[in-house]
Amino acid sequence: MAQQEAVYATDEYGRPFIILREQGRKTRTHGVEAIKSHILAARTVANIIRTSLGPRGLDKILISPDGEITVTNDGATILGQMEVEHQVAKLLVQLSKSQDDEIGDGTTGVVVLAGALLEKSEDLLDRGIHPIRIADGFDRACTVACEKLDSISDRVDFSPENKENLLKTAMTSLGSKIVSKELQQFAQIAVDAVLTVADLERRDVPFDLIKVDGKVGGSLADTTLIKGVLIDKDMSHPQMPSCVRDARLAILTCPFEPPRPKTKHKLEITSVEEFKHLRDYEKEKFEDMIKMVKDTGANLVICQWGFDDEANHLLMQNELPAVRWVGGPEIELIAIATQGRIVPRFEDLTPQKLGKAGIVREVTFGTTRDKMLVIEECANSRAVTIFVRGSNKMIVDEAKRALHDAICAVRNLVVDNRVVYGGGAADISCSIAVSKAADEIPSIEQYAMRSFAAALDAIPLALAENSGLSPIETLTEVKSRQVTEKNSRLGIDCSGRGENDMKKQFVYDPLISKRQQYLLATQLVRAVLKIGKSTVSLADKTLIVSTDDVIVAGEADE
Repeated sequence: MAQQEAVYATDEYGRPFIILREQGRKTRTHGVEAIKSHILAARTVANIIRTSLGPRGLDKILISPDGEITVTNDGATILGQMEVEHQVAKLLVQLSKSQDDEIGDGTTGVVVLAGALLEKSEDLLDRGIHPIRIADGFDRACTVACEKLDSISDRVDFSPENKENLLKTAMTSLGSKIVSKELQQFAQIAVDAVLTVADLERRDVPFDLIKVDGKVGGSLADTTLIKGVLIDKDMSHPQMPSCVRDARLAILTCPFEPPRPKTKHKLEITSVEEFKHLRDYEKEKFEDMIKMVKDTGANLVICQWGFDDEANHLLMQNELPAVRWVGGPEIELIAIATQGRIVPRFEDLTPQKLGKAGIVREVTFGTTRDKMLVIEECANSRAVTIFVRGSNKMIVDEAKRALHDAICAVRNLVVDNRVVYGGGAADISCSIAVSKAADEIPSIEQYAMRSFAAALDAIPLALAENSGLSPIETLTEVKSRQVTEKNSRLGIDCSGRGENDMKKQFVYDPLISKRQQYLLATQLVRAVLKIGKSTVSLADKTLIVSTDDVIVAGEADE
């Protein structure tokens, strides 16, 4: 007997409603069917992000549940803010995040490549090839592609005096971003910031010394690089001096407050004399604190906590400028930059623990008189702040993301100064190499290798498509020229300059970024191909359709 699909019932008030059985049991997909459902989800995500690849790529507008708008074409940001439910699609989100964390640039490319690999593996599954054989073939192809990358890479020379090649890499990274109008300026800022903090001998770039801050107002052209620290605070009292030269900073994490018992306490004041006595005690304690600070030779106080009006007034009277409510990360950055120590108690303050800076000054903006503090000529001259301006919050945020990518691209060159050429040139070259290697393999993996080579073409195809060119025509022309001219630098002319040689166009990609894209995409596809069983639907659910409301009930009673 067939299961009854619907039951008519009434509630306690006699109102009718229908109970529908949405599904009686869990449904599972097995083997190839499970893999195909996962591939479909991953391809959907890759297709969404594909249109934002390259210098002519489109931006996406993301609206959060609380109505906040983000406009970006940074792959990691788009995927991070998309509400993805499917588990395998979530793997793609994590893929772009790991590329962002490790390399910082190339987050869109890695997802496009992974999507293309999954699409090709679906064709192979239809031909009856076992998923594990496909995965093994992709692994072999990835090894061939990485070896090809090493062989076609060029070393770029740079030094603090000769920044030309670093600038070109930064400009390649920024070419697809919203800041491309001020390309030269932003590239210069990114390169100067990295070279200021970099330890070229150890090939290390400590990112914690580069702070990127922004404020709405002005245009992108007003963005500046500050050799020092910028904090969004002002002096705690308007009559304190707005500029302190030869500053000796006391960096405190203790508040200007009279000491109080830590446990619950109760203080009863029964007369005016007692109140006066308490007030005198508090004032005396404030004065002791100020004296301890002044005795060390400090002429500026940076405090993590606030202090009340009385303490503020006494600080002003004692000619001790102070800044309050400075956040934890900023306090740490100030301590690193001024080579001071963070002091948790007034009793621990000594002259040796003070930070040193040449000048601390307030800067004001526009007609709103917004104030910020700039700490310059610090003892540790390597700390820098990039101060981004823009006409609205959306542009400032996107400019910060663009700078992050450019700084990472320059950092990658400092770590390993080998580059391959962009515009899909490296991908086309690797695709040709993998196809050639596939012909020499007797086993069934050669099919997977040819598919890998076809998937590598997805990046130049997407670049051509996003640049308004005829994708297949453009790709076949460049590919045949690479083979006949034996020139691995030929790529897609996205900017329409009439020149396919990416070396002449100065389109560089750090080698470690490209290699990481191939390795991460192959790892993800291998993981998806090894999934053999999948539970598609959730627990047994009953849909109750009432005249007033629709409620989903079942195992999860909400």
